[in-house]
Amino acid sequence: MSETQVKSETSIYQLKVTLRDSKPPIWRRVLVPGDITLGELHDVIQAVMDWDNSHLHQFTFPDRYYSDPFFGLDERVGNVGDENRVILSRIVPGEKFKFMYEYDFGDNWEHIILVEKILPPDPGQQLPVCVKGARACPPEDVGGIWGYYGFLEALQDPNHPDHNMYLEWIDGEWDAEAFDLNEVNDQLQVVWRRSRRHR
Repeated sequence: MSETQVKSETSIYQLKVTLRDSKPPIWRRVLVPGDITLGELHDVIQAVMDWDNSHLHQFTFPDRYYSDPFFGLDERVGNVGDENRVILSRIVPGEKFKFMYEYDFGDNWEHIILVEKILPPDPGQQLPVCVKGARACPPEDVGGIWGYYGFLEALQDPNHPDHNMYLEWIDGEWDAEAFDLNEVNDQLQVVWRRSRRHR
């Protein structure tokens, strides 16, 4: 068994993570253990979406927010719980439940997390794992989802005033349709090992 993964001894949660307002959708389907904390889920989302974990984030549930207490969000907005003390299976009421994950309060990347299935424990299943997905995650600091579409438009038009600037910014190429499942899971293993080591 890889040291970066764990065998499932709890229920398995199949989550679909979709970047809000992305058309066509940018999404990932992941399997995680039910005893995962929201803090660990943050690390999983960062890995599978290919974010850099360089901005603030929070989870939004119907009655409360959850985030890293290091950010001090509770002092500013109130009603913010510690994501490292909340277990997914204890806060999700069942299948088809949705909650939000927001990353980078400037660019405002909102992710809709749908609990597609809650599966029985499977000792042979290595977790967490990404099982499917589509399209590349936007680059950091591109200006949110609408900034991203402006970025794509500029890249596709050599006459666009920002074409050369963006080409240089991304080192000459960008494939919005790119998605490599093996690469995503390799990155997930690295992040998961680090996440479990520090919690």
